[in-house]
Amino acid sequence: MNNKEIQLAKYAGFCYGVKRAVETVKKLKIDNPEKEIYILGELIHNSDVIKELNDLGIKTIYEIPEKGNGICVIRSHGASPEIFEKLKNAGFETVDLTCPDVKKVQQKAIQIAKDGYFLIIVGKSEHPEVMAIKANAEQWTKDIAVATSPEQLAQYEEKIIAHKKVGVVVQTTQRIDTLESIVQYLIPRAKELLVANTICPSTAMRQKETIELAKNNDLVIVVGSKKSANTSHLAEILKGLTKNIHIENDMELDDYADVIKSAESIALTAGASTPQNIIEKVVNKIKGGL
Repeated sequence: MNNKEIQLAKYAGFCYGVKRAVETVKKLKIDNPEKEIYILGELIHNSDVIKELNDLGIKTIYEIPEKGNGICVIRSHGASPEIFEKLKNAGFETVDLTCPDVKKVQQKAIQIAKDGYFLIIVGKSEHPEVMAIKANAEQWTKDIAVATSPEQLAQYEEKIIAHKKVGVVVQTTQRIDTLESIVQYLIPRAKELLVANTICPSTAMRQKETIELAKNNDLVIVVGSKKSANTSHLAEILKGLTKNIHIENDMELDDYADVIKSAESIALTAGASTPQNIIEKVVNKIKGGL
């Protein structure tokens, strides 16, 4: 097993939106040493990064207190207009680190709502990014559906047919085949169909590359949080393509020692919220023969 080559994905690890968020939060603390810095919700889906920020004195909060002080960061997933208002009323200075690609989805959803379309958000209803997109669009319409499959959309079929005009946006980390299945469902049911493929370029390239890795290797390892949507989708894509494992860090490798040792060729990819040092630890442990 020692000296076995590992093909590392070109697009493994932090995307620019996550990198921007982590670097900006750290700089906020350096530039404002006398101020409390808070993040509303986990900045990214990675416990190592959350611990690192906490050690720097940057605190993660999950509810907005009635009275607050210092700076509160809106993470890359975005937030509802109501959240921004609550933070302001509580006394926080707000720094908005919504990923630019997520912001584009919010703006597109608002425009579709304003133009009188029945809005469909392709994504998981409980995901913070989707919740923020929906909340922003709800300022203009209540005709909104959230779904990741035609089966979930079926409950809105009568409304979709009656509305005639249907507009679609997509959670930035969704799979392209999920969007395709929704569009195929809508084509015979909508008189006018507007589809905005708002899957972010980083996610699209990462998913495409993962399929290529599967073609050329008999084991693909996905590294990243199980809570991360884009990381979980990489693992889902690999099902049926090649043998694969999804781990959060190098310590989990021991559970798959036999699978790894028996692999002839190994590739490794990682989610957009997986730090480089975690990827390196995984690679080094495999190269060291576990």
